[in-house]
Amino acid sequence: MERQELEKKVKNVIEQIRPYLEADGGNIEFVNLTDDNVVNVELQGACATCPMSVMTLKQGVEQAMIKALPEIKSVEAVNMPQQG
Repeated sequence: MERQELEKKVKNVIEQIRPYLEADGGNIEFVNLTDDNVVNVELQGACATCPMSVMTLKQGVEQAMIKALPEIKSVEAVNMPQQG
């Protein structure tokens, strides 16, 4: 699968997951897809400070991503610097 096509599919999976996070006052933003197929995302809102966010990321987001796109190795949260 071409890189751009894989990235588009990753973003599509994130769009499907977003409403569940928004329901709890959080959000998720795609950051990038690494050369070794690791998806980097930023957890926002309530998800950024929630102690359960790592579990949500690994048990929810990562599992859904790998189920939809088996070539993805993992999903990792990165903290982007605040724009100011």
